[in-house]
Formats: sequence, C-alpha cells, structure tokens
Amino acid sequence: MPDLIHSLLNQDIGHLRIIADLWGLDLDSTDSDSARDELSASLLDFNLLADHLDSLTPEADSAIAALINSNGRIAWATFTRQFGDIREMGAGKRDREHPHRNPISVSEILCYRGLLARAFFETDKGSQEFAYIPNDMFELMIEERRKNLANFADLAVNNSEPLGRPASPAEKGTEILADDFILDDATSMLAALRMGRSNWQFDLRLGALLASTNLITNNNIQAEPVKTFLESSRKDALKMLYDSWLKSDTFNELKLMPSIICEGEWKNSPLDTRKTILGFINSVPANKWWSIASFVQAIKQKHPDFQRPAGDYDSWFIKRASDGQYLRGFDSWNEVDGALIRFIINTLHWLGQVDLAVGERATEATAFRIMSKVESQKSDLRPLTFDENGKIGVSSNGKISISRDAPRVVRYQIARFCEWDEPKKDEFKYHLTAQSLKHAKEQGLKAEQLLSLLVKHTDGKVPPPLVKALKRWEARGTEARAETQTILRVSQPEVLEEMRKSKAAKYLGEVLSPTAVIVKSGAIQKVTEAMIELGLFAEDLSSRMKDEG
Repeated sequence: MPDLIHSLLNQDIGHLRIIADLWGLDLDSTDSDSARDELSASLLDFNLLADHLDSLTPEADSAIAALINSNGRIAWATFTRQFGDIREMGAGKRDREHPHRNPISVSEILCYRGLLARAFFETDKGSQEFAYIPNDMFELMIEERRKNLANFADLAVNNSEPLGRPASPAEKGTEILADDFILDDATSMLAALRMGRSNWQFDLRLGALLASTNLITNNNIQAEPVKTFLESSRKDALKMLYDSWLKSDTFNELKLMPSIICEGEWKNSPLDTRKTILGFINSVPANKWWSIASFVQAIKQKHPDFQRPAGDYDSWFIKRASDGQYLRGFDSWNEVDGALIRFIINTLHWLGQVDLAVGERATEATAFRIMSKVESQKSDLRPLTFDENGKIGVSSNGKISISRDAPRVVRYQIARFCEWDEPKKDEFKYHLTAQSLKHAKEQGLKAEQLLSLLVKHTDGKVPPPLVKALKRWEARGTEARAETQTILRVSQPEVLEEMRKSKAAKYLGEVLSPTAVIVKSGAIQKVTEAMIELGLFAEDLSSRMKDEG
C-alpha cells in the first residue's frame, strides 16, 4: 500500500489544512508540496497518532479495526457499504459547506483526518478499488495496538478464528449423518447413460461432478475411467469424486443452484470461490455442531464480497427461479451469495465430508459438523467403510434385487440388461423383460453374460426356470408376444358372415371363432357405424372401460 505522503499527493492545500485542523496542528507551509511533507511528519509521530486514535468515536474506531483485521485494506464497495460513502465535491463547494464539520459517515470522518485513503490495486481478479490505511501509518497503528492489549484483543486478526458460533440445541435437532450414497447414484447414472435411457431423471449437479471427474463427456461415458471408478473401493471412489470437485474450475455451484437462474455472458470464478468458502469452513472445530445461520451471517458481515470482484452486485444477471424476478444489488445477498454458502455446505454433505442437522420446525439444514479423520472411519457411526461383498437375489419370474453393499461394477453390468423398478433405501430393484434383453443385445451384450454374473454373485442360486428362459432367449429370441386387441363378438355366426360381406369387412382382421373377430386398430367406430347400416347395434365396451378408468 502507498505510504502517507504518496496517499496525500492528490490533495490540495485546502484539504491538507482540514486534516491539520482536525489534528490540532498548525500548518505553516503555504504550498501543497511543503504542507504535505510537514503534515506527514506530524501525523507519523507515534504518540500523537496514539492520542488521536483514542479520540475517535466507537464507530470510527470499529472502522479502523476492520481495516487492521484485513491487513490494512478493504474493497471500497464493501467498506462504504458498512461505514458509509464520501460525498464527491470540488474544492470550492468543500470550502463553502465544510463537510468535515458535519460528516455524514464514518468514511468521511476518517478521510478528512488523513486516516483513510482510496486507490486502485491490482489483484488476481484484475484492478479493484480499495479503502486503505497508508502503509507507514498502518504499521504504527499495529504497534500502538500491541502496546494496548486490551484494545488490540478485539482487533487482532486470527485466521484460524471460526466464523459464527456453535449450534444451539434447537439448531441441532435431527441429525443427518454423512454417507457415501453418492457412489450409488453415480453408478445408476452411468448405467443409464450407457443404456441411453432418455427417461432417466438426470441430476444436473451429479452430471457436472461426473464430467469434472472425467467419467463422462457430453453425456457419453468414458469406458476406462468408469471401469477404474466402479472397481475402486468405496473409500477410494469417494475420494476420487471429492478431489475432482475440490480442484474443478468447471463445477460451478452458483449456476447449479436450483433456486436461481443465471443469464448472460458474465463469468464467475467457482474454483476461487470454493477455496475461499472452504477456508472459512476449515476454521470450524471438527466434531462440533456449528450454526449455519450464524456462519453465513458472519461471512456477510466480514467477507461479503467473497465471490464478487470489487464488490460488484449489479453486473451479474441472476433471476429467482420461482418467479423470474431479477436479484440485483447487495439487497439480494442472502438469496444469492448466502444461498451459495449453504449450497456448498450441502455439497460437502453430499460428498460425505460433513454431517447436517435440521432444527425443530425447520425445512432445511440448520447446523453442520465437520468429521475428523478418526471419527469418519468408524463404521459404527456412518456407512463409509463397508466392503462391497453383498449378494444378489433372483426370483424365477425375472425379478432381481441388489443390495447397496453389492459390488457397484456388478450392479452397473446387470442394470444394463433390465428394466428398472423403484429402489428401496438399501436395495435396488430390477426385472427382466423381452424388451430389456433386446435392448441389451443391441448394445452388444449377450444373455449368457448376464447368466454368468447372476450365477457368480448368487452362489449359483439362480432359479432353474430363469436359467432355462435366458438360454432359450439366447438361442431363439422372443417366442411369445402379448398384445392388446379389440375383439368384436357377435350373437350368431350368421351376423359375422353378413359383416364380412359388407363394407365393414375392410376393418376386420383375423377371425378367432365363428362369432369372434379382431377389429383393426382404431377402426371400432367405423365397424359399429357399418353395423347400424346392417340393422345392428353393437356395444363398445372398450370405450366404456376408458370412461370408467
């Protein structure tokens, strides 16, 4: 940061005299350069500075403390949002109105005392405007605070100091322990993609994660990485997903949040934002329930611009998903930036890294707890370490049940042969059909491969009828077909013969008996109309069934 004399370079003699007056100094110099030198020498006197700081209002002292805690500088937009702005006015208006006598903000108080300056500095996000304490004055302030421990205790920066507070009993409510069920969801999604299941309800967040882990590209699976992932232990597979998320610059939490819609060409920095939030989270004590609301509020107060270059809240086009209302300005911080912090905490839970708790009468998580390495490995606390040695159940009617602790790679393989039923908490349900086997065959899979998998992972307990059915399918394909047909039944054979000679004949299909015939698809109304012309009324039971249904 610039020192005091360079911070005063753009100030005219009038501004310098205001600073001197507020410090109780006589400024003898008549030109700006000399006055600047004279003033700087006086303001950098340790004892004078200490006395002047002691005379500040509590509000002004808090602003100085905030700057000290941020290593002497804070983004201008952030600082003025908390401590007020400075009125822009030329020298003439300033000398007429004397704003230093009636300051409208803490920022004006500090500015007219030479304790606060503003300038643009280069950052990793480009050039940004900052409020800052001149560097040589800042060093003296630090020394002054160190000599006065009572005051410095409230101001000193401790990067390990957690933001927020421990959760209250009400916030701890119902505990939701971390798990690794994301691995099972990933297995299902990979199998669905491999099968080309267009009706699968794809999870956008999971899809983004699998893409960042290089398991899928443009919704196409990558065979070798997928094989490695599925054959890895659950512990290693979970670490694979977590590490990929940790380093990903494509997994954009802000644009994955379901509560908002991001529009336009503007860009954010998801990786930098994630690292910042994780830094805040990692300061929270492990194995201690922590209030999410207080954590978010503390970030809002101390680090509100954690993802916003230069405190810009207007250039990002973000809409509320529920009503399409644009969320602009700092007033929308809770719905965008605050919600993002909560989303990242939820993502950590999703990745098996933190526990959550839902408070009484709450609809979302109210507390979180970081797991220590020791606690997370205790299998009696959470299912993070079980071996994938579960078996598979098969019934003679083609229904297959696969427990969660069965090998994921085996479930992935079996699922590709089957229709999918609704899973239970710890069990996945499938069933075989002619259509599912046909679909598998189109992918180059053979029924004998499925039979081999089932035999191996059921200890040979595949029902003989199913073994027979799979072998016959492999050899002969479909040997029966279930159809839904409209059948016309008449009271006497003579009636059917008469119809077969009328114009209704072209709507009739296979004769099933002397009094029954199949009606071609969609032609029942034409047939009943033709029968009326023959002097016959027919009851359309298919229409009545539709009405009753």
